[in-house]
Amino acid sequence: MGFRFEGILPAMLLPLLLTMVLFLGPLIQLSMDCPWDLVDGLKVAFDPHFWVLCLTDMRWLRNQVIAPLTEELVFRACMLPMLIPCTGLGPAVFTCPLFFGVAHFHHVIEQLRFRQGSMASIFLSAVFQFSYTAVFGAYTAFIFIRTGHLVGPVLCHSFCNYVGFPAVGAALEHPQRLLVVFFYLLGVVLFLLLLHPMTDPAFFGHLPICSLSRLSSAANSISSLSLCS
Repeated sequence: MGFRFEGILPAMLLPLLLTMVLFLGPLIQLSMDCPWDLVDGLKVAFDPHFWVLCLTDMRWLRNQVIAPLTEELVFRACMLPMLIPCTGLGPAVFTCPLFFGVAHFHHVIEQLRFRQGSMASIFLSAVFQFSYTAVFGAYTAFIFIRTGHLVGPVLCHSFCNYVGFPAVGAALEHPQRLLVVFFYLLGVVLFLLLLHPMTDPAFFGHLPICSLSRLSSAANSISSLSLCS
């Protein structure tokens, strides 16, 4: 289930850094629009009062701690080990996120109950949310299998909740649009180039979850080998 100490430091740092590379464009955009300079930002980050305010804010706790921990625990640590013996590693990476995406449909019920928009807009919002949560779920499932740790997916989930979905529309209308778009594209290219090297299982020691793939059929052996090596 991803609870172990072997290779825990790389499992904490490398997936988070990889996710930050993917969000290079939004991070650059955020730094350009932020009224604080680097020194002010560091002062806030290391201010104990700031963290006390965060830890006493139930919305912050939900988005940054409770939701990432519980969702990754259920949909990665619990569900993947049950799917892998049945489907193999590769199919499990793409099957598990479908349950994760469907689990977010409760937002549709809330929007319909409180009439937060037309039926068409609510439906389109639900399809969009299902799509990006499923893609994100596949990514964290990949991270979980490649590292054998739960901490990496949890930290990536918390980071993505904090940054939010990239504001592509705002980037295209930004005063320094060409520079921002360049970093968006650079982040995606670097992410694709670093995806396998930064999640190399050699950094994280023995991967217990990969042993489950031996219980699956021989037809899944190729995809299992590529994920675990």
